[in-house]
Parts: sequence; structure tokens; C-alpha cells
Amino acid sequence: MSLLCEKGQKKKSYLISPQEITSALSKKYVLSVAEIDEIMVNLSNENYIDFVVSDSKKGYYYCVTLKKCGQTYITDTKNQKKTLGILVLRSIFLATVSFVFGIILKAIFKS
Repeated sequence: MSLLCEKGQKKKSYLISPQEITSALSKKYVLSVAEIDEIMVNLSNENYIDFVVSDSKKGYYYCVTLKKCGQTYITDTKNQKKTLGILVLRSIFLATVSFVFGIILKAIFKS
């Protein structure tokens, strides 16, 4: 999805081939054209993109247009990561404060 969003931020509609998608994802995943078709349909059903399949002399292409959810996908994921980081740091801080408070209470009530 981030690949589609990065390309879509510059233009309203753009063409992308399944080969471009597989080459961009080849380091992490191995995908067939059928799997890419299924992913594109799912993204369309989840209101991230609109796409049309087109055949040309050079091969098989998707004409992709980002919807509102697709345009804000990158910022939404950054905000989710930031929120998760803050939550983890807050939990660590509270655990540390609780530990120190426990040690202080032990020292007070031990004597």
C-alpha cells in the first residue's frame, strides 16, 4: 500500500504494472500476478484505491486512483507508530515509578 501511496501523492491517477509491484516488494515477498490482483481488489473494497485493469502493447497495467483513505494512509501509519511509541514509553515510565515507589515503601515499613 505504501508503494501505491508514494506514487499516488504526485499524481491523481497513474499506471503501474504488476511487475513494478513485484520488483518493489521482491526483497520481502514473492507475489504472483493473481495474488496482486487479489490485493488490488481488497484495497479497492476497503476504499483505499480505485483501479481499472488495462492491457496495452507493453503488457498488463493498473490505472490507480487514490481515494481519501489512500491519500492519508502514510500519515495515518506514522501517527499509529508514534502513538504506539508513546504508549510503550509511558508504560516503561510507570513501571519504573511503581518499582521505585515500592522500594521506598519497603524501606519505610521495614523498620
